[in-house]
Amino acid sequence: MRVFVTGASGWIGSAVVPDLIAAGHQVVGLARSNDSADALAAAGAEVERGTLDDLDVLRRAAAGADGVIHLAFKHDLAFTGNFGAAAEADRLAVDTFGEVLAGSDRPFVIASGTLGLAPGRLATEKDGLDTPVDSSGPGVRHATAHAALALASRGVRSSVVRLAPSIHGDGDHGFMATLVAIARDKGVSGYIGDGSQRWPAAHRFDAARLFALALEKAPAGSVLHGVADQGVPIRDIAEVIGRHLDVPVASVAPDDAADHFTWLAGFLGIDSPVSSALTRELLGWEPTHPGLIEDLDKGHYFQQPAA
Repeated sequence: MRVFVTGASGWIGSAVVPDLIAAGHQVVGLARSNDSADALAAAGAEVERGTLDDLDVLRRAAAGADGVIHLAFKHDLAFTGNFGAAAEADRLAVDTFGEVLAGSDRPFVIASGTLGLAPGRLATEKDGLDTPVDSSGPGVRHATAHAALALASRGVRSSVVRLAPSIHGDGDHGFMATLVAIARDKGVSGYIGDGSQRWPAAHRFDAARLFALALEKAPAGSVLHGVADQGVPIRDIAEVIGRHLDVPVASVAPDDAADHFTWLAGFLGIDSPVSSALTRELLGWEPTHPGLIEDLDKGHYFQQPAA
């Protein structure tokens, strides 16, 4: 297939693109900078210059593709407190793709998240489909995911890949890297309360394979979970970090969590285990890369960058 990919040079997209090319697909990647364009060309993809705000560019690229994978999200806005604007740009992009792909039976795969889906119990792919979606907090992107799934009734083979909060691997600058940086800065590897909160995780390369499988064969309206480890206790993560940094491991009182972990506190406090059993059965997806604890123990998260 000829596949248009947004976020193609990002953390997950830069793994999805070579996976698709290796499987024989032709990839066109959206690039908003020269560096992104160069990286895509080096990977063997065609380059479509533009941003998520360039809806005419998105329309044209989708119209010329056999399928679309939408991975881009304005994380720069989200992490500076303007999550609403980032979510609105995401919604407009999904609506635009839906208009182009309607009635074509072409695949459309988007990324969403699992964090906060069913706090305190094991969430499955069936969770979150019939409940109203709050437009704030960790579930902010679920409403857009619902809109993408609804495109199945309009002749689009749409699917949503809900990703674990930790998509880990060498080069990660996300939640795990931030947790390591906080431990290094504070001189202690912390966890909230008793540290029993569970986080699902998946290796970046396993997540990339799932997006390719979704593109190729996910039925219309599928909800898929990009989860390899269904729930790693935060205390276990803190202990690995403490061992590698040679700092003490200690509990942080819930009232002090925001001061210690800053913006990460709200996420670390959620017990959010997630199953991917239905996804594995549907698509034959089997994660083969290291789990989160094994990946942390490889040591790449603890290498200090050069000055």
